[in-house]
Amino acid sequence: MHKPTLITNNPELLHYKAEKLHITVLGGIKLTGLDRMKVTLKMVCSDNMQTVFRHNLDLYNSIQSSQLIERSAEALGVDTSKVSEAMSELTSLLETYRVEQLEALKPKPQEQIKLTEAERKAAFTYLKAPHLIERTKQSITQSGIIGEETNSLIAYLIYTSRKRSAPLHLICLGASGVGKTWLQESVGALIPDEDKLEVTTLSNNAFYYFGKDELKHKLLLIEDLDGADNVLYPLRELQTKRRISKTVTLKDNKGNLKTITLNVEGPVCVSGCTTKEQLYEDNANRCILLYMDNSNEQDHRIMEYQRQLSAGHIDQAEQRTIKEQLKNVQRMLQPVVVRNPFATYLKSQFSVVCCPNVSDFGQLCLRA
Repeated sequence: MHKPTLITNNPELLHYKAEKLHITVLGGIKLTGLDRMKVTLKMVCSDNMQTVFRHNLDLYNSIQSSQLIERSAEALGVDTSKVSEAMSELTSLLETYRVEQLEALKPKPQEQIKLTEAERKAAFTYLKAPHLIERTKQSITQSGIIGEETNSLIAYLIYTSRKRSAPLHLICLGASGVGKTWLQESVGALIPDEDKLEVTTLSNNAFYYFGKDELKHKLLLIEDLDGADNVLYPLRELQTKRRISKTVTLKDNKGNLKTITLNVEGPVCVSGCTTKEQLYEDNANRCILLYMDNSNEQDHRIMEYQRQLSAGHIDQAEQRTIKEQLKNVQRMLQPVVVRNPFATYLKSQFSVVCCPNVSDFGQLCLRA
């Protein structure tokens, strides 16, 4: 006996094949509203493919379904019991298909990368060897970042702070075309993919619709802060309060209004690029500001690297190996309590000159 099947290769054209009936669901089905199953059907009988019956209805409406069975059976010359059996089977298959599609749309938890024993040992050895900062600076350069030795190291350390309870934040400053985005992307490439989120644009309320813990201890890389004015307030709240919330009104399936509160937890490490020298103060005083190297020497270094790369003189396989090594080192890091023994020596006179804002001074007194 022929087993009925539902062919779902094209979600806009779902094909159902029974023993004699061939039914196409034109336009597919809506995934929302599980209390309805509105469809437009095109029905033909395998004994007479020239005769076509088309009809739209809600399969959950018994009156509409009964009318469809009678009319299609008469039009196609098929016994009503056969049509009734096919419609029952089609409805069940569409229900299963809809549930599967809804499950597929659910956000999947980020898969945690498990290092092999050899990778763990190599990362641990790297971390325990002397002169860690100097070696890290050298590895960053060897990964393919040309020039900007100090800036790239600072960015890497700031991005590492995402694991702390009070992360640092970064803004890369400079004119258009000096390499702000390139530096941010290049250093960001040294951070594990599961620990970062790269953003080009954000809508007004985008931050409120992340999962509750989706941003926790993540690195958030914003390509262009100049075009992100609409999200600067929730961004500042995430940086300072390490959580944001928003109360919204929604309608339930009966049309009644109810309020729900959307909560998103931090902390989060934020990094962005801008061409504006005079930043909005509330954003600048939460971040460490990096000015890009705009010298002719830096331009020459980049062009020389591009020439060497084009000529095939750069070992890109080695660069990828170094990047993976630094990512594995990051995966091995765990937050610890940090006490700054020099914090009490930061006298008030020094603080006022170097840190006119209280939030600026807080970045000197690193805490975990």
